[in-house]
Amino acid sequence: MGRQVPWARSDGGSAESLYELVGPEWFVALVDRFYAGVADDELLRPLYPADLTASRLHMAGFLKQYWGGPADYSAERGHPRLRMRHAPFRIGAAERDAWLGHMAIAVDGGGLTDAAVTAVMGYFQSAAEHLVNHPG
Repeated sequence: MGRQVPWARSDGGSAESLYELVGPEWFVALVDRFYAGVADDELLRPLYPADLTASRLHMAGFLKQYWGGPADYSAERGHPRLRMRHAPFRIGAAERDAWLGHMAIAVDGGGLTDAAVTAVMGYFQSAAEHLVNHPG
C-alpha cells in the first residue's frame, strides 16, 4: 500500500485540491469552529475586533483561495500579505501556540483523512510560525 494522497476521496479517487475535495462550505465551518475557541480565549480574544464577522469572512475567503478555490479574496482585498496584516498585533510563542491549538481542534472536527490533516496542519504550523513577531 503506497502513500495516501492528501486529497483522497472516499470513492478511491482523488481531487486536485483541498477545495475541490471538500467544497467552499467546509472552510466556513472550519473558521466557525476555530472562532468558537478564540471567542473564549483570554489570550487571543483581545487581538480581534469586538465583532468577529469580518474576521471570519476574511479568513474563510483566504483559506478557500489558498487551498485551490476561486481568487475572490485577492480580488476583494489584494495580495494576502499575512505578515503585514498581522504586524500590529503582538504575536509571541504563547499566541502562536494558542492559535494553533484552536486551529488543530477546528481541523480535527472537519472529517479529513489523516493525510489531509497532516497537510493542512503543516501549512497552519508554518504560517503561525511566520507570523511570530515578538520574542518569547
